Amino acid sequence: MRALEPAVEGFIERDGVKVGYEVFGSGSPTVLMMPAWSIVASRIWKAQVPFLARHHRVVTFDPRGNGRSDRPTDPDAMADRHFVDDALQVLDATDTEQAVLVALSRGNIWSLRIAADHPSRVLGWVAIAPSNSGLGPYSPERLACYDRFDERFDAETGWGLYNRHVWLDDYARFVEFFMHECLPEPHSTKQWDDAVGWGLDTDGETLVATNDAPDDEPRSVRELSALVRCPVIVVHGTDDRIIPYANGVRLAELTGGRLETLEGVGHLPQARHPVVINHLIHDFANALKPTPQPEVRWRRSLDRPRRVLYLSSAIGLGHARRDLAIVRELRALRPDVQVDWLTQHPVTAFLRSAGERVHPASDHLASESGHLEREAGEHDLHVFRAFREMDEILVANFMVFDDLVGDEHFDLVVGDEAWDLDYFLHENPELKRSPYAWLTDFVGWLPMPDGGARESSLTADYNAEMIEQVGRFPWLRDKALFVGNPDDIVPDRLGPGLPTIRDWTQDNFDFVGYVTGFDASLLERREELRDRLGYGPDEQVCLVSVGGSGVGEPLLRRVADAHRIAKASLPGFRMVLVAGPRIDPADLPRGDGLEVHGFLPDLVDHMVACDIAVVQGGLTTTMELTATGRPFLYFPLQHHFEQNFHVAHRLDGYGAGRRMDYATADPEVLAAAIVEELRRTPTSRAVETDGAARVAAHLTDLF
Repeated sequence: MRALEPAVEGFIERDGVKVGYEVFGSGSPTVLMMPAWSIVASRIWKAQVPFLARHHRVVTFDPRGNGRSDRPTDPDAMADRHFVDDALQVLDATDTEQAVLVALSRGNIWSLRIAADHPSRVLGWVAIAPSNSGLGPYSPERLACYDRFDERFDAETGWGLYNRHVWLDDYARFVEFFMHECLPEPHSTKQWDDAVGWGLDTDGETLVATNDAPDDEPRSVRELSALVRCPVIVVHGTDDRIIPYANGVRLAELTGGRLETLEGVGHLPQARHPVVINHLIHDFANALKPTPQPEVRWRRSLDRPRRVLYLSSAIGLGHARRDLAIVRELRALRPDVQVDWLTQHPVTAFLRSAGERVHPASDHLASESGHLEREAGEHDLHVFRAFREMDEILVANFMVFDDLVGDEHFDLVVGDEAWDLDYFLHENPELKRSPYAWLTDFVGWLPMPDGGARESSLTADYNAEMIEQVGRFPWLRDKALFVGNPDDIVPDRLGPGLPTIRDWTQDNFDFVGYVTGFDASLLERREELRDRLGYGPDEQVCLVSVGGSGVGEPLLRRVADAHRIAKASLPGFRMVLVAGPRIDPADLPRGDGLEVHGFLPDLVDHMVACDIAVVQGGLTTTMELTATGRPFLYFPLQHHFEQNFHVAHRLDGYGAGRRMDYATADPEVLAAAIVEELRRTPTSRAVETDGAARVAAHLTDLF
């Protein structure tokens, strides 16, 4: 799922070659994101577009040879003049008189010609890792391969893969090597996967045409640079293994531009270090066309309210219930606290129904729940893979947070599994502006058994990066709070040669016990709740709930099919299906003793009042049921490592719930399990009731 869909999509056509373009946002000035080379499409800018489009109008286009554009194999159709003319025609097609050009690598060859020959169209130029020929020498190994491009080698390795015959016979091997060279930074597995995928969206024959294209520019880089009149910023990494850093230094000298050096950074900083690149582009573009400044109001510091920005995970509603309980305890300790919530639907609906203040910036967040729903199969969500594919959304949402805390002051930021916040603050620690508390109820990515060696390697790499980040910046999390107790942590290791999850968590977190999202006094008023909810004294009520996303619809239908079978064995059996905010209740079956509800803000009341529940394997819902003492069946989503390992381990420790397998639990099996659990007396361990108060006490330490 993309973090932002284009407002306009279209094509230009020149000499029979179609080139696809997209337009996002409506601000000023317009930013034209140039293609880099035919080996990648305009998706190389995926981490920039959503952020920039909130401030500027953004135009992207795929190079001829990739993405939505045609793939000509005639070398003359791949000459530089065509890429220049494509860019100019895209500007015309999108009614863009002037734009800020943003280019990466080879895209700077074309940007230089546009800036030199069409100065009225260019407000400014951001040149990232410029590859303009003649600026500086390549490595001897690479130059030797260029000179022998047409020769056939017996054993091609390294830059020997930059070869006509390799591209035509074994193109994927070159792409994998080249993208590895583009991304020398550790922990770049996702960016490498993306880059290889984009590279494989074209073919060797097309790439050969780009190499064989005629050199149609008689002027030198020095001559062209002398014609550039617009402001220029050159951004280059010192560990760029594709284009020498000296190239960037030289281009800045020739154009009179500002040089931004990125220490230890490779050839794709817009992918590997998106936050710093986003800031550079936005600040540069803003300075070129100043906009009227808003009125500034200053308030005496001691008269300012004590403000908390609370980021609550939107994946499910359980986090919202526990976070609301924490905030209520915090207000009891500090009545002067003003809490602003930064979160997404459906959490926003829940919080508004509770009278909470949802910050307007929440409207700019891309949907994490929507992404997971698109990644899910039938009761199957490979959550680690889905998280990796959510990187574009996480960058976009962090930039919303970053804008907000740059514009408004907060005395404390709290992130409950706000993965974007925690990751990008550790990647950009200079952006921390206030005390910061991090909450989570699990630590450590774990591979699924059928993921093989690659998934084991990837999860270990993610865990290793987390360990390195926290070890390097221990001050960044002013409080790291684990929602649970040491025994709740799985005994697994974070990866080969890495510490156990339990040892590392004990060294780096404070434990606050479990945080239930409801008032424990509800348990003493169970009969009153049943009466208020319309549950008769002789009814046996089965509550079926699948959380705040749409992933659980297959389970709702499966349990509904079991209703008739269970009802035959249980007089007075009543089943209540809760669709939640993202499943249409009208699409679910109904019948005698089978009712359907949509979003229920008071769902926890139903949990206390029911006789049995059937749920997915999410931690917050299952632990709240454990705290109510109700029997329940839970179905971990297939390939959801947290539900299958972390949650199951914790529930086993409490002796709570009966784990079921969706693949084998047909309606007959499910109905039998419901009947058995209703006839069994629950014996689960009690859950502490003061977890929210403990968290609140930790948070007050940060004021």
